[in-house]
Amino acid sequence: MADRAFSDAALAGLYDTLNPWGPSHDFYLGLVMSARRVLDVGCGTGALLARARESGHDGRLCGLDPAAAMLVQARRRATEVEWVLGDLRSHRWQGAFDLVVMTGHAFQELVGDQELKDCLDGVREALAHDGRFVFETRNPGARAWESWTSDRVHEAPFGHSGVVRVRHDVETPVHGDRVTYTSTFDGSAWERPRVSRSTLRFLGPDTLSRFLTGAGLAVLEQYGDWGRGPLTPTSPEIITVAWADSQ
Repeated sequence: MADRAFSDAALAGLYDTLNPWGPSHDFYLGLVMSARRVLDVGCGTGALLARARESGHDGRLCGLDPAAAMLVQARRRATEVEWVLGDLRSHRWQGAFDLVVMTGHAFQELVGDQELKDCLDGVREALAHDGRFVFETRNPGARAWESWTSDRVHEAPFGHSGVVRVRHDVETPVHGDRVTYTSTFDGSAWERPRVSRSTLRFLGPDTLSRFLTGAGLAVLEQYGDWGRGPLTPTSPEIITVAWADSQ
């Protein structure tokens, strides 16, 4: 799950180990390779754009992220990609990109209405005529947070420092569309566990469409999984392809 804990320099290097390349990356890579100018909002450690460059993309690739520690990892990965520190409130582009993506459930970290509107306005402004905005959010109907329990511990190798154990605890009862949880990272590299508290927002298709429409974006397609399966009430994902239909 997306977690602001990875803005910590000590944990940023762990992100890729916990989130290896998978079907979601393949889905987005195909889109990136077919677009000339691409902006990745919340690019994290830069895995997607770095892979696109390695795969022969010779157009403009720009990654934007508010966590300096994540961009340190991205710059090590690919020097021929633009890596920009900040968000769509601090950086604005006018019709500069044919494709804007938000991956890794980064969209769910936009918890407040104004924060969400500001981001979508920035996306709309950055898109060229007929540009596409593609992102995913977990479908609230699948209630993924119910499996984020403390008895499910994920272990991952952490450099030369042994193993890091990660667990999540959701604050219950869950009301409305926001889920708050703590992430605990415990490993021999630290004297004590590192703990962060985060909130994610789970928006259904109708609410997503309203926010997108308010920003001048129209939903073209929505999928329920990375194989482009249909969106159902309990699909794990809501993968949205939106269109900037006019300037």
